Order: sequence, then C-alpha cells, then structure tokens
Amino acid sequence: MKILRFTASWCGPCKALAKLLEENKTDIPIEVIDIDKNQEASIYYGIRSVPVMIKQDSDGNEISRVVGLPNKDKLVEFLS
Repeated sequence: MKILRFTASWCGPCKALAKLLEENKTDIPIEVIDIDKNQEASIYYGIRSVPVMIKQDSDGNEISRVVGLPNKDKLVEFLS
C-alpha cells in the first residue's frame, strides 16, 4: 500500500496538508508528486486541482481519494 500526494509549490492548502501529515505520522509510504514537474502523472490520475491524495493497494489500484485539504479526523481516517 502507498499514498500518492499531488501538490504544487505555490499551493497554500498543499503546504497546510504537508504540516498536517507531519503531525499525523503514518507507516504508509507517501510519494509526493509536484503537478508542475510531473504533468504526465497528473493527467494519468485525473488531477484537476491540488492537494489530492490517492491511497493505492500493493497492485497500484486506487482504494480511496481525498481532494482538497481534509480536516484532522478525515486525514486520520484516510491514513488508517
């Protein structure tokens, strides 16, 4: 299982999400993808705005997705 975190350097909510993730550690590996540097991945996963987190199973299939800045409870639920 892993999490893809789509972000951008200019995105305020993305920076807030990074801080929330620091405060709520997880054992699930998180791959950070900058949408400006990796437009192909953004297109492939249908990313239209950031931040977006996609949880994948070990085969790369999407399990769940969070679009936007989640509150702490929603983040904790997503990370579990």
